[in-house]
Amino acid sequence: MRNVILNSVLVLAMATAAFAQKSEVGKRAENQQDRIAQGVKSGTLTAGQTARLETKEAAVNHEVHADRKANGGKLTAGEKAQVNRQQNRLSKQIYKDKHS
Repeated sequence: MRNVILNSVLVLAMATAAFAQKSEVGKRAENQQDRIAQGVKSGTLTAGQTARLETKEAAVNHEVHADRKANGGKLTAGEKAQVNRQQNRLSKQIYKDKHS
């Protein structure tokens, strides 16, 4: 089960990196993926916590991808602010799950 979770984390991390192109949003998504992967590796995240975090991360990534597709590859200022708020909430959840 642990290998399945690690593989899922790696696949999502690669997908995140593929569309991110090292923008601020992309760098942050990559960092959060690394934090999730570290939690899985160290055992501080359970399978359920990891799945929930991955689902939330995937939803944010999907939204960013759709927004960029609709806007010629860029995010508007409002979209960036919304994604930043979502990433803030996810970051807090990662911390909470890893330290509970």
